[in-house]
Amino acid sequence: MNGNRLLFAAPALVCAALLGYGYYLQYFEAQDPCPLCLVQRGFYYLLLLIFAVAAVHDPGKKLANEIYCTTACLLAVGGAAIAGRQVWLQHLPPDRVPDCGPDLFFMLENLPLARTLEKLFTGSGQCAEVHWTFLGLSIAEWSLAWFAALALYALWLAFRGRNAVQSS
Repeated sequence: MNGNRLLFAAPALVCAALLGYGYYLQYFEAQDPCPLCLVQRGFYYLLLLIFAVAAVHDPGKKLANEIYCTTACLLAVGGAAIAGRQVWLQHLPPDRVPDCGPDLFFMLENLPLARTLEKLFTGSGQCAEVHWTFLGLSIAEWSLAWFAALALYALWLAFRGRNAVQSS
C-alpha cells in the first residue's frame, strides 16, 4: 500500500474502531444509544465509506483528492454539529432538559418521516443523560473531539494534495 492510500486508510480505520467501540458499549456495557448517538453513527459510517473508497481509489489527481477531502470534511462537520448539540443538551440545567421521547423504532413505525427526522436530529432528554465518561469526557464530548480531528485531518489531506500537485 503506497503512502497516499495509507493516508486515507488510517482515518477509515479510526472510524471503524470508533464504531466498534460504540457497539461494544451498546452490547456489552448496556449503553443503549440515544437518537443523537445513532445519527452520529451514521456520520461515522459515511466517513468510513468516503475514506475507504479514497484509499482504494488512490486519488492522484488534484480534483479527485479535493472531492474526497471536501466530502469527508463536510461529513465530519455535520457529525460535530450533532455531537455539539448533544454536548449542549448534556450541560443544560436539569429543569431545562427536554422530556424523553419515544425510541427510534417506535417513531419510525408511528410518526411521519419528517417528524421522525426532526425528533431524531433535535434529540430528547435521553440524549442529555451521561452514563459513561473517560478522562472526564462523555461519549458525546469524545465524539465531538473525534469529528473535529477528522475534519482537520481531511483539510490537511486536501491541502497536502494541493501542494503535492503544485510542486510536481
